[in-house]
Amino acid sequence: MPDTPIIETKDLTIRFGGHVAVDHVSLQIPLFTFKSIIGPNGAGKTTFFNMISGQYRPTKGQVFFKGQEITYLSPDIRTKLGIGRSFQLTNVFPSLTVLENVRLALQSQKKIGFNFWKHYLHFHELEDQAYRLLERVLLNTKWNTPASSLTHGEQRKLEIAILLALEPEVLLLDEPTAGMPLEEVPSILNLLKSIKEKRDKTILLVEHKMDVLMALSDTIAVLHEGKLIADDTPEAISKNQQVQEAYFGGGQSRG
Repeated sequence: MPDTPIIETKDLTIRFGGHVAVDHVSLQIPLFTFKSIIGPNGAGKTTFFNMISGQYRPTKGQVFFKGQEITYLSPDIRTKLGIGRSFQLTNVFPSLTVLENVRLALQSQKKIGFNFWKHYLHFHELEDQAYRLLERVLLNTKWNTPASSLTHGEQRKLEIAILLALEPEVLLLDEPTAGMPLEEVPSILNLLKSIKEKRDKTILLVEHKMDVLMALSDTIAVLHEGKLIADDTPEAISKNQQVQEAYFGGGQSRG
């Protein structure tokens, strides 16, 4: 069905001991849209993400991908289905070059492993594809640079290139600007904008800085103390009194 959300959660809940980290969250992410999940520190954003990507199993509730339940599938299987996940901390091979990082992701996606009889340099098409992805994330001039020499912002770009190499239908991005110097943030936002404008990926982005997302998001879902308190357009979210109280009222969690 064309109007079936590509990702949907129903009553998604997880408890750690006596603490309810995510509390009956039902959310729909339509195909080829950019949805952000925001909330104060400790609101349950990353925990919710971890249940969508398969790192955590919910205590209760369901996760669906293209209408099929995936609640108990492993992260690897979800990746193969088309759900790509980034983390708050960069996840690259620091001793390899920028191009090699992306090429290895392409090899993985195309199921081309190490071949005793054929050196990887014979796969010229993979090198070309990797370079084109680096052009897309504006890292092509750094293609031969060790990943460890990149700035934090550049490493986040590289991680997005690696995700794109896996050809996911859904990009799950967990605070891509976390720990980044202020001057590097616009380059990441411009990259996300360029991905959004192609309208060939669904993007689900976790963030706690509301101002970062207002111009990018089609819709914004707001979590507070594990509960979904709002899910609307950026304009409506910015005027929502309950959201304002969650961010600027007293007593919110800082964990």
